[in-house]
Amino acid sequence: MVTGFLSAIILCPGLLSFWNSCPAENTNQPLAATPPIGWNSWNTFGEQINEEVVRGVADKIVALGLKDLGYQYIVIDDHWEGGRDGQGHILANPKKFPHGIKMLADYIHGQGLKLGIYSDAGDQTCGGEVGSYGHEADDAATFASWGVDYLKYDYCNAPDDFQEAIRRYTTMGSALKATGRPIVFSICEWGPRSPWLWGRQAGGELWRISFDVGDIWDTPHDAYSCIGILAAIDASANHEDKAGPGGWNDPDMLVVGLGNKGNVKGGGCTSTEYQTQMSMWCLLAAPLMIGCDIRTMDADTQRILTNPEVIAVDQDKLGKQGNRVARTGSTDVWRKPLAEGRLAVALLNRGDANAEIAADWKALGLEPGANYEVRDLWSHKNLGTYTNSFTAKVGSHETLLLRLVPASGTTVASKTANGDGKVGGSARVIP
Repeated sequence: MVTGFLSAIILCPGLLSFWNSCPAENTNQPLAATPPIGWNSWNTFGEQINEEVVRGVADKIVALGLKDLGYQYIVIDDHWEGGRDGQGHILANPKKFPHGIKMLADYIHGQGLKLGIYSDAGDQTCGGEVGSYGHEADDAATFASWGVDYLKYDYCNAPDDFQEAIRRYTTMGSALKATGRPIVFSICEWGPRSPWLWGRQAGGELWRISFDVGDIWDTPHDAYSCIGILAAIDASANHEDKAGPGGWNDPDMLVVGLGNKGNVKGGGCTSTEYQTQMSMWCLLAAPLMIGCDIRTMDADTQRILTNPEVIAVDQDKLGKQGNRVARTGSTDVWRKPLAEGRLAVALLNRGDANAEIAADWKALGLEPGANYEVRDLWSHKNLGTYTNSFTAKVGSHETLLLRLVPASGTTVASKTANGDGKVGGSARVIP
C-alpha cells in the first residue's frame, strides 16, 4: 500500500500541491506532546453508551488514581448522536444524554479530566448514525461550544480514494483549528491509505495504522472483522520515524481486561497476553485508550493498567516510538530510546512455548562493552549491571519489559568479570 501511495504522488503532481496547502505544523508546544491516554466507550459498551456510564467511568478514573497516572481523556464513541435540528446542527441522543454533552463536559472538566467525542468523515457513522461530511465547520464549532477536547474521526461510508480521504480529514482538521479550542484530532482511517504519511499535515495528532484490534492474541478467523494483538504490533513496525511529539501512530485501543465481554468479541486473552499488549503499546509510544469497564475491572486488570513504570515508557518526554531490532523464530527484541540516555527494551515471545531471548548491545545500538543497569518494569526489580548483552527466559506470549540505564560512575576498563556473568562478558539471566 505504501508503494502504491508513493507512486500515486509521483504520477499526480496535483496531490503534492494539495498536500502543500495543508495547514502548517504549530511551532509552539504541540497539543499532544506525549501520546494521549484515557478511556474509550466502544470496546465495552458500543451502542449502549449513555450519560450515566460516562459519569461513572469519570468518577472511577479519579477514585482509582488513574488520573494521577496521566489518564485524562474520556472518549464517547459512536451512538451518542441524535440526528440534526432544522438548522443542521448535530444533536445528542436525548434518551442517552438527557442533560446534553455540554453539561457532561462540565462535569468531566470539574473532575480534572477531558472529554472526547466521535464522528465520521462520511454521511453516516460506522453504526449508521449521522456523520459529519458536509457539516465539518458546523460540527467542529458545536463540539467546541460543548467543551470537547478530543475528536475521534472514523472513515465509514466514505470513498476508498486516498486523495479524497486526505481532503476529508484535512477539512475537519482545519475546522477544528478554526474554532480556537485545542481539540486533539484522532484520525481513524485504519491504515489502508497510509495515514502515517499525511496524518500530521491533515491536522491529526494521532492516526490509526491498523484495523480494529479484537480481544484475541493472534489474527482471528474470517468470521471476525478484527485483527489480533500480534497483527497490530507487526503493523506498527517500520513507522517509528513518523511518530513524535504532536503526532502518533495508533494501533487501536487496549483490549486489556475485556475478558470476552462487552461489545468487542474474539475469544478473550490471558492475563499474560493483556500484559504484552500494554508492554508493547507503551514501547510503541502508542495512545493508551482503555476499553474495559473501569467501574468493575478486577485487580489483575488494574495492575496491568496502572503500572507507573510501564506508563512512563509510553509517556517519556523524548517522544520516540520503539522499533524491532531482531527477530529469531518466534521471538522479537524491540528498543525505545528514552530521555537522559536511557533505553526501554522489550523481549517478546510470540510462540506457544517458553523461549530464551537475548538482547545484544550492538543490535540495541549500544556501545559494546558498555555497562547498563537493567530493571524489570513489571516486577519492579533491578536485575543488576550488565555488559554486551542480556538474556532471559520469557514465557509463552509474554513480554519482558526492561529499562536500561547507563551504570553510574563505571567504565568498561574499570570492570572485570566477577564470575556471575554480569559484568565483563555477555550477561545471562535464566529466571
